[in-house]
Amino acid sequence: MNAMPPCPSCASEFTYHDGLQYVCPECAHEWAQASPGEDADDAPAIRDANGNLLVDGDTVTVIKDLKVKGASSVVKVGTKVKNIRLVEGDHDIDCRIDGIGAMKLKSQFVKKA
Repeated sequence: MNAMPPCPSCASEFTYHDGLQYVCPECAHEWAQASPGEDADDAPAIRDANGNLLVDGDTVTVIKDLKVKGASSVVKVGTKVKNIRLVEGDHDIDCRIDGIGAMKLKSQFVKKA
């Protein structure tokens, strides 16, 4: 019998299989199963300012005031950004920030929430 992987969010060992994903009953984190042909090494490992691994759908917090290019607004320290998407390039996080709109962030200026 195959053992279920521990939760990547809280490291709980009580995960269970639900359709096409795994679910953690302790923190309610859900993540996709790796397909047999899919290799986890294909995707680049994107880490936050503290060295935590980021994945699509994570919630992150901005750790530095960031000026918005082409606008007079600023993304303040402590701003929570939900449901991020990881992309290739210098600005490796694609997201939508309430009150500002869609933008790209560098992972070195965020921490996993």
